[in-house]
Amino acid sequence: MSLTDPWPLTPDPSELARLSRRDALLRGGAGFGALALAHLLRDHKAFAASSNPLAAKKPHHAAKAKSVIFLFMEGGPSHIDTFDPKPLLNKLAGKPIPESFGKVITAMGEYGSPLLESKRKWKQYGAGGTWISDWCPHVAEHADKLAVLRSCWADGINHSAGVCQMNTGSILAGRPSLGSWVSYGLGSENEDLPSFVVMQDNASSVVNGTRNWGAGFMPAVYQGVRFSLGNEPIPNLKTPVGVSEEQQRGKLEFLNRLNREHALERPLQTELDARMLGYELAFRMQAEAPEAVDLANETAETEKLYGLDHKDTAVMGRNCLLARRMVERGVRFVQIYHGAGSKWDAHSKIESNHTQLFAASDKPIAGLLQDLKQRGLLDQTLVVWGGEFGRTPMSEKGDGRDHNPTGFTMWMAGGGVRGGQTIGTTDELGLHAVEDRLHVHDLHATILHLLGLDNMALVFKYKGRPERPTLNEGSALQKITTG
Repeated sequence: MSLTDPWPLTPDPSELARLSRRDALLRGGAGFGALALAHLLRDHKAFAASSNPLAAKKPHHAAKAKSVIFLFMEGGPSHIDTFDPKPLLNKLAGKPIPESFGKVITAMGEYGSPLLESKRKWKQYGAGGTWISDWCPHVAEHADKLAVLRSCWADGINHSAGVCQMNTGSILAGRPSLGSWVSYGLGSENEDLPSFVVMQDNASSVVNGTRNWGAGFMPAVYQGVRFSLGNEPIPNLKTPVGVSEEQQRGKLEFLNRLNREHALERPLQTELDARMLGYELAFRMQAEAPEAVDLANETAETEKLYGLDHKDTAVMGRNCLLARRMVERGVRFVQIYHGAGSKWDAHSKIESNHTQLFAASDKPIAGLLQDLKQRGLLDQTLVVWGGEFGRTPMSEKGDGRDHNPTGFTMWMAGGGVRGGQTIGTTDELGLHAVEDRLHVHDLHATILHLLGLDNMALVFKYKGRPERPTLNEGSALQKITTG
């Protein structure tokens, strides 16, 4: 029975003759015949696999990557101070932007603000000669793993629209997140862990909150599972003292039987299915997840690699290490929000703002790249770095930069990406993407392509209409791959 186009529970008797026995059980007698069928088949492996919406699925084509780790710098890091040097910017610093660059529309509307120099020191790294500033010294050591995408652009001029689009493809709320599309398209390789995991570096609310990892109009089972901060990322995993596994299983089966009966009369409320599957997953996670999130067996060398030995890098380091442990165990999509609460939004004091945030994130991210590589996981794990947009070359409040969705930088590594290359350009001041322009839809199409999914073939029917992750547009960037 389709959740998006449900059958009536009591069909016309003449229709029953055309139905299979299973369909007749589902549709006849208000659907209660299906309860007996489900009871008889619940332990049959073939039935369990076909009824599990998160069962592993075949990709559309040969995949380069199996998993994604998306490092989301919320608030918008400055591309022209990190991966896209602009010598002209410093030459014209303090002057208005030349008219030849066209009318500039910014979030704060300070059109006449003078250009702000970049105080960074730049150097070329690796065999590819990738330009990286002194804000990213640790990631710079892995330059030949990176494909730097300098020509990204988006439609959202403020954080709400920008974060929404970078997560869901649309500036308007209500659509499934990219991680949900991946879970829907590929399922999970580990039935004892969530397919889609979300982490933050602090307790602040990410702009738009849980909608960023929500399933939108798809069944709620595809939504992300947020891990908590601290030493217990998944609360209440331990079985209470005095409660046996048999007792827990008995309670769970009784609860699920009641829930199934309740859900039969409410086929459109997919949260009910997600809740039942969530109970089952939580039960299985009690066996596997404690080990998966326990860092006690990691070596001191590994902890140091991620920066767990220093207070400034410990939180991001822990999240990155957990991300490695998740993809190592078959989790499809891991998203880490750094600077949660738009901490990267440097409208003023960009020097102190970005210095602090890079000091907290640069070493852990470099540690993640190195650890994935040395464990043989980087080839099958796509790592994506970026925010919802970049920053303007014009100043704001004298020492900050405004939002810039018309041209900014992201980078990808691993998962079939050919490293040591820089793709696309912005204009001489870093304001507009001008060559090999990559819209958010193109970025999402590229991520899906590397996972073996065609963004135009990945379809979910909603209210009779075919919906796609990139809103019926977007093309994968072919030159990013290794071949």
